[in-house]
Amino acid sequence: MSRYPSPSQIISLSTVCVGVGPGGTTSMLARVVLVDFQGEYILDRFVRPTMNVVDYRFATTGIQNWQLVSKDAIHFNILQQEVANKIRGKIVVGHSIWNDLSVLGIPHPAVCTRDVALYQPFRNSLRSPHQVVGLQTLCWQLMRRRCQEGLIDPSENARAALDLYRSAAKEWESAIVHGNWPSTLPPSTFSRCYS
Repeated sequence: MSRYPSPSQIISLSTVCVGVGPGGTTSMLARVVLVDFQGEYILDRFVRPTMNVVDYRFATTGIQNWQLVSKDAIHFNILQQEVANKIRGKIVVGHSIWNDLSVLGIPHPAVCTRDVALYQPFRNSLRSPHQVVGLQTLCWQLMRRRCQEGLIDPSENARAALDLYRSAAKEWESAIVHGNWPSTLPPSTFSRCYS
C-alpha cells in the first residue's frame, strides 16, 4: 500500500447477530454487509445458522427464521472465506470492528483497520468519558445524521461508519503516515481479532 490508501483499498464492514446458547445470550452471525468507498454493495448476505437460534433479536435486528434458511442464505464457512478474501490487503472501516471480526472468526491486521469507535479526535470532540462511543451518538453529534433509529441495519451502519471515516480521512491518514496512531486500542479480550 502507498503511504495514503486509495479509495479502492477501503472497505466498510458491518454485521448483525442472533442469539444462541442458554437464553440466547451468545451472538452468532446472521448477516454481513461490505460496502466500498462510495458506499456501494460489495456483499450483503444472510448466513445459515450453525447452531439452534434461541433468540432472533427481532425487535432490534428484524431478522426472521426464513431469512436464515432461504436458498439465498450462505453457509458460514463459505461466507467466512469470501469475506476473508474480500478484506485481505484492504483497509477495513467500521464501528467496534472487533465485534464483526470476532463473529466472523477472521483476524485482520490492526494497522489496516479504521475504527470510528476508537478514533481519539472523535472522542475528544465529544468529550466522552466512555471507552467506546456508540455509532448513533457519533453520527448525530458529528454529522447531525440520524442512524439506528429503528432496526439495526448493517448496510446503514457500514455506510455511516464510512461517512464518519471520510469526514476525517485526511487527518486520520496523515497522523498514521507520521507515526502518530490516532486511535485507542480495542478491548484486550479481542486481541485475537487482529494480526
